Amino acid sequence: MATMPKDAQDLFDNLVPEGLKQFPDKARELNAIYCFKISGDGGGEWTVDTTSNPPTCTKGDSGKAQCTVEVASDDFKTMLSDPNAGMQLYFQGKLRVSGDPMLAMKLQQLFEIARPK
Repeated sequence: MATMPKDAQDLFDNLVPEGLKQFPDKARELNAIYCFKISGDGGGEWTVDTTSNPPTCTKGDSGKAQCTVEVASDDFKTMLSDPNAGMQLYFQGKLRVSGDPMLAMKLQQLFEIARPK
């Protein structure tokens, strides 16, 4: 059973960078720059760049994101535990996506890479 990240900080400070390091080719298949803005406890802002070689995950908004995802920390945790929750949150207006919506559809791939097997 994969361990769930405690919060967004755990995910983007630890799991995503580790996943990008372990599976750079898989990450590069996404070929996109994402910005995550997570509000509330354990939140923050991160830029995940799967176009760079090697792919990177850095704190803050680089201003170069092709897809920006904004969500509250609690809803973000729900998304991580339930791959289908993203759509529901989106339609409830709790998940905001700006930029290329097609890239948002690939987020699950990014989280798969970050999940410790």
